[in-house]
Amino acid sequence: MVIANPEKATVTTRSFELGVMSGLERYSVEHGELTLSSVFQPVFSLSHMRAVGYEGLLRAHDALDRPVSPLDVFGQASRLGEALQIDRLAQALHLENFKMLGAQTEWLFLNVHPGALTEPYHAAALMANLKRLHIEPRRIVLEVLEQSADDVERLALAVQQFREQGFLIALDDFGAGHTNIERIWQLDPDIVKLDRVMLSHAGQNVHAPLSPRTRKQRQNMEAVLSGIVSLLHEAGKLVLIEGVETEHEAQLALASGADFVQGFFFARPHPGPADSVHAQTIIGELTERYRLQTEARERRVATRLQPYLRAFERAAERLAAGEPLEEVCWNFLALDNAARCFLLDQNGKQAGRNVVLRADRAAHEARFLPLIDAQGANWLRRPYFRAALGDPERVHVTKPYLSINEAMPCVTLSVETRSGGKRCVLCGDIDWLPDDAE
Repeated sequence: MVIANPEKATVTTRSFELGVMSGLERYSVEHGELTLSSVFQPVFSLSHMRAVGYEGLLRAHDALDRPVSPLDVFGQASRLGEALQIDRLAQALHLENFKMLGAQTEWLFLNVHPGALTEPYHAAALMANLKRLHIEPRRIVLEVLEQSADDVERLALAVQQFREQGFLIALDDFGAGHTNIERIWQLDPDIVKLDRVMLSHAGQNVHAPLSPRTRKQRQNMEAVLSGIVSLLHEAGKLVLIEGVETEHEAQLALASGADFVQGFFFARPHPGPADSVHAQTIIGELTERYRLQTEARERRVATRLQPYLRAFERAAERLAAGEPLEEVCWNFLALDNAARCFLLDQNGKQAGRNVVLRADRAAHEARFLPLIDAQGANWLRRPYFRAALGDPERVHVTKPYLSINEAMPCVTLSVETRSGGKRCVLCGDIDWLPDDAE
């Protein structure tokens, strides 16, 4: 078994020993004055409602059986020039204990030093351990730190070679520190692990009274989290959110569309396998609460939109009957958060200026003066235009999005109608400010 570099005199690691620790049989190893062992933190699929993998984590105790932080273990090894040796030792230890875990199909997530991938000797040691333990490479997810490695091109080549042998690749700690989106394209990971800092920003001060500005900021962070997950999905990557510690953070992870979750809320690191009944129960309850909250939110939104829809439908009828745009929109624009009406031809080009009723918008709109005159603008790319033409005679409602007119959250109503005998699309914008109940 390859567990250390025999040429390194300072690495005094003895053989693996099988013992009973925490009531479970598992391997441990002595390294200097330390005893090293493994624990596993489950990775759960929210859709499957069960553990689909385990991340191997190092645990260390000194001669007096006092716990020593893994950061201190790896930090000391790095100072002694033994980072690769201790990394390889941890890998071998986790593989031994993963085999003891009895997992049949689940993945083992292994944190790896970039050198363990790029240096042939270390890569060969990993392959030798897998072969000896009869663990197929497809069962292993190699976690590469988002900011690690000086020679990214060399690392990318090594990652590709490991992938060709069947390994999966995960990009770890994405979103922490100076995130480099380019690393996604360079390493082409199968899974991206979002650092918990993204959750903490979206979920901060959840129990504190919120001002409208703070509520808007929190909603923006939640939208950013969902947007990042969506972006990664578009790039063909599965997404794992790590560090989920509270129910609110778990709800955020579920709402974001993430594929996998990991954290104390679901299960703490443990030498043994995950409690499947507990996992199914907690994820099932979480999903049910999400369903109820989503349905309640949808009912609130429908109630909130109802007066705007009635006024907008009436405006479309009057426009089709031959009345001018400037006359038909008044009832819609008189509603509290109605922003503007505008008309598009069948090619998405705006005919005429925006129709705005409320004078109190002038001060805010002045900051965006270059954008106020939208006559002749083309909104062909907007979902509200395509939806109206694709499904005529029905009012369509967009999801909230950022309006280019004032850089404010906005919902747009749209419907295909006729004006002057020509096919057109009538549109109405609503300022979508945070609602106290949302």
